[in-house]
Amino acid sequence: MAGDLAGSRTSDVMTAIRGRIAGRALAPGDRLPSIRRFAATMNVSPSTVVEAYDRLAAEGLIRAQRGSGFYVSNAALPPLKLAAETPKARAVDPFWISRQALDADDAVLKPGCGWLPADWMPNEALRRAIRSLARSESDLLAYYGSTHGSPALRRLLLGRLAEEGIGAGPDHLMLTNTGTQALDLVCRFLLRPGDTVIVDDPGYFNFQALLKAHQVKIIGVPYGPSGPDIGAFEAILAAGRPKLYITNSAIHNPTGATVSPQVAHRLLNAAAGSDMTIVEDDIFADFEPEPSTRLAALDGLSRVIRIGSFSKTLSASARCGYIAARPDWIEGLVDLQIATNFGGPNPISSEIIAHMLAGGGYRKHMEELRRKLVRVRRETADRLRRLGIEPVILPRGGFNLWCRLPDGLDSALVAQAAVAGGVVLAPGNVFSVSQGAAGFMRFNVAHMLEPRVYEVLAAAMKTAS
Repeated sequence: MAGDLAGSRTSDVMTAIRGRIAGRALAPGDRLPSIRRFAATMNVSPSTVVEAYDRLAAEGLIRAQRGSGFYVSNAALPPLKLAAETPKARAVDPFWISRQALDADDAVLKPGCGWLPADWMPNEALRRAIRSLARSESDLLAYYGSTHGSPALRRLLLGRLAEEGIGAGPDHLMLTNTGTQALDLVCRFLLRPGDTVIVDDPGYFNFQALLKAHQVKIIGVPYGPSGPDIGAFEAILAAGRPKLYITNSAIHNPTGATVSPQVAHRLLNAAAGSDMTIVEDDIFADFEPEPSTRLAALDGLSRVIRIGSFSKTLSASARCGYIAARPDWIEGLVDLQIATNFGGPNPISSEIIAHMLAGGGYRKHMEELRRKLVRVRRETADRLRRLGIEPVILPRGGFNLWCRLPDGLDSALVAQAAVAGGVVLAPGNVFSVSQGAAGFMRFNVAHMLEPRVYEVLAAAMKTAS
């Protein structure tokens, strides 16, 4: 509480100085009031004024002159104001939805985003973990991380892999800064421009964005309630030589489907016959009520690479990803991470995640999340049906609902209209390589609790019809 008050007083001092500069009471080159005099004027401590002046100097608004005081910078400019929203003229593509969700301010509702609300996360446990790390040896706070990542977190992850029946050792596993970086490293390691990669259609939109950056050919395989259309998958393999297939096996994004054992076995057999590697993104696994079929478990990390992170379950701020793969590939990927990142992942984030996983708190947190999501998922499905929006399937877990809009509605037009009402939605075609999902929308049920979401959605549907 005391820290919050001190921060507020510092902000008040900074606001007062900015106001004087904006009102031309202080011009470029003018000397600011002395620390003691301004402290008395603002009724704060001198240390508060020192902190405020230091922050303004860091912003470039003022400058310090040794032995003389602080002066308004000759290049003083008003604070940078970010655009309120992404330009509406931009195409509704994977980057559109990412920018809308990431840049929206707190007043904007985000049922199109891919994360849980902040108050659903174990914030107090995270604070305890951070306080514990603050008392750690200075090496952790000051040095680069080791090349494979935190030994403590890797031991915990190996234990989780063993529970799935994957007999991995330390040489099968490395940590990365994020799950996205894990996939980027795999793509850098295995792909060359012009190679062919299969993704699910519909599938996670950022897979498309990342693969386009690697200048590869992207082919979508239709994805249904039991996984990819295996006939279409085998036809794609017969027509060419894809290098990778990237998928979610458990609680697929965006559909919420789970791959069946039969489809999983046929996928692996087809991949083996074509010498193709599969990347299995397991980021939603902990949302399952009980484990389902995993490609990495059936394959034993022979031609399947497992990637994942805890950004959906613990924190999208203290991020850490991982890669589980063949030892010779891990060695090459470690070298690549050194070349592009110098060292391993952020050691502080890694230790925070290790701290969170080490006790029973994480298990209890996930149990509570699953219970809450069961209720919210049903309520959201019922309320959407009243608007004529029908869930394609009710997932076993997770927070996404893949839904069909009433006939004739284009979800991109609905999403664009909803932005004007302060609601960010995720239209179907951002998930579709073939652009065949215009009539679908993905909803994050955890962000569907506000009545205003449904009011704006109804109005946007009317506008788009």
